[in-house]
Amino acid sequence: MNFMDYPILVLVLSLVPMLIAAWLGDRVRNRRGVADAQRDDMKMVLNAVLILLALLIGFTFSMAVSRYDQRKKLEEEEANAIGTEYLRTELLSAENAAKIQGLLKKYVDQRILFYAAGDSEKAAKVRTGSGDVQQQLWAAILAEKADDKPATSVLVLSGMNDVINSEGYTQAAYLDRIPTAAWGLMAAIAIYSNLLIGYSESRTDTRALLVFPIVVAIALFLIAEIDSPHGGMIRVVPYNLVSLSQSMTPK
Repeated sequence: MNFMDYPILVLVLSLVPMLIAAWLGDRVRNRRGVADAQRDDMKMVLNAVLILLALLIGFTFSMAVSRYDQRKKLEEEEANAIGTEYLRTELLSAENAAKIQGLLKKYVDQRILFYAAGDSEKAAKVRTGSGDVQQQLWAAILAEKADDKPATSVLVLSGMNDVINSEGYTQAAYLDRIPTAAWGLMAAIAIYSNLLIGYSESRTDTRALLVFPIVVAIALFLIAEIDSPHGGMIRVVPYNLVSLSQSMTPK
């Protein structure tokens, strides 16, 4: 199980260690204290660590948003490729055209289910079904090669190749996630930052230690939401594929 596919789990697993780190830092400071000579050094180190954490979170957030935008673009390109192939099938014989158009309609519905899948396992099962429909489509188009229209057959085959390629590009984009090393580095620096915050400043109300862990945990939660193609609430909605499916009326 990839826990990055569960943003709520990311929120909890990031918040708890940071709260513990801040509390431990505060406890150590209360027992040992911080000398005045060390206070300025501690503030300098803390500021440097916080800046590094902010840069990492900003960079990772940018990565997640760019991947999300890429998935949206590929959904549009996939719908365009299928729609073009649907129109090209009208060049075939009436019997084959109706058969292929029916399969394309079924294929579009499978792709919509892929985008709507709530987790990676469901998406994998849907993708298996769409792969079977791809094979049926390819076999039906190859059967048209026996016709006396070689140029038309090549055109339709080329369109089907674009459909298959677009699905492959989408799958690659869905597998392209923020590296685990980046998550680990952010987590380590966030925990260390909270440890320093708890240790460096004296305070009468320990509830102030809650603010920074909660803010950072929410930021990590949002990154996980955007980066998770199936597990989060922020997903690519296949508007183009749904619109295409509604417009398909096999003859």
